Amino acid sequence: MSGLILGLGSDLIDIQRVEKTLERFGARFIDRCFTPAEQAKAERRRGAGRAYAATYAKRFAAKEAAAKALGTGFRAGVFWRDLGVVNLPSGRPTVVMTGGALARLQALTPAGLEARVDLTITDDWPLAQAMVILSAVPPGTPVVR
Repeated sequence: MSGLILGLGSDLIDIQRVEKTLERFGARFIDRCFTPAEQAKAERRRGAGRAYAATYAKRFAAKEAAAKALGTGFRAGVFWRDLGVVNLPSGRPTVVMTGGALARLQALTPAGLEARVDLTITDDWPLAQAMVILSAVPPGTPVVR
C-alpha cells in the first residue's frame, strides 16, 4: 500500500484584506489566529514592506486550507491556533496540528498508517494562496521531493 488521500483543501486570500485587518485589530487578530512561532516569523519581516502582511496572509490561507482538508472548517473543536504553519529543517512548509485539529486528523487516519500533511504556499501581490493535502502513509515512508 502506497498511501491514501484523506483530505484536500485550498484557499486564496487578498493580502490587502489582511493588511487592513492588521491595522484595525492588531494584536487581537494576531493572538487569536496565529501561534507564537508564526508571530515570530512575521515579526522578523516587520518593516520589510508588504512582506509582513504577506507572511500573515499565507499562514491564514494555509490554516483555511488545512481546516477544509480536515472536513470541518473552524468548527467541531478545530480552532485557528490548533493549526500552526512551520518550516521543516529542509525548508519545506507543513502544518503542525494540535488540540481539536490533531484529534480530527487522528480520527481520519486509518489504523497502522501515519498522517502526512503536505502544504504549499505562495504569494503574488495582492494574492496569497495555500493548498493542503492530508494523506495516510505506511510508517517511515520518506518524503518525496
